[in-house]
Amino acid sequence: MGTDQVSPTESGGTEPMTLSTGETITLPLSTEATMLGAVFAVPKQQVTALLPNELQPMRVTAGGKAAVTFLSVEYHRIGNGEINPYNEFAVVLPAVHEPTTTIPYLSALTRGASGYMWFLPVTTESAKALGVDIWGFPKVVADITHKDVGTRRRTTVTVDGDRFITFETTHPPSMETQDEGYTYTVKDDELLRVPNKVNGEIGAWPFTDEVTVALGESHRAEPLRELDVSDRALARVSVKGEARFYPGEPLFAE
Repeated sequence: MGTDQVSPTESGGTEPMTLSTGETITLPLSTEATMLGAVFAVPKQQVTALLPNELQPMRVTAGGKAAVTFLSVEYHRIGNGEINPYNEFAVVLPAVHEPTTTIPYLSALTRGASGYMWFLPVTTESAKALGVDIWGFPKVVADITHKDVGTRRRTTVTVDGDRFITFETTHPPSMETQDEGYTYTVKDDELLRVPNKVNGEIGAWPFTDEVTVALGESHRAEPLRELDVSDRALARVSVKGEARFYPGEPLFAE
């Protein structure tokens, strides 16, 4: 989610693209999903070390803190059914690429899910191919389970047999609306910005301790351990509805 003004073209999709797993899709890609996440304030220096050189972390506090967002996702529909539904877990580092001396403050309520896609486990090979082949997203196939009890969800992610994270939170209050955002990614050594739009029930709730993050023994969790995520989040965020993803835009094309 985000309020950065991106203007993806609604008319005229791309030519059909065939994935390495054989499925054919066309962009912009329409999906139906349930997303539930949380944004945390973390040390800027550690976040900077995890970003490409062209990006800078957004600030979230007057003390110069940066942010990390954890997002539990359940896809119910991909395109017109070319790819089967799958689960996903995103680790996003809110960031900007503009060459400016004044780094903008992050609104955790509106831009917490926009930024650099640092890690993106998914549950199927086709889901991995979709992200890697089209946008260069850092996807790996993992075991991702969601356990829902009322408004609370617990997501457990296991990669290569080792637990990566257990994430638990509750759905915030939501309302029907539309929003725009973006994701930074690197494909073929080129930094891309991928616009997205969401349309559905969008929720947010500030300054909450209704979140639990437990990093596992997976070596992939070690850089996140250095962020020292607290027990209190800047915000809980959610989306239930359509999420539409557009072609990646090269940021530094010659």
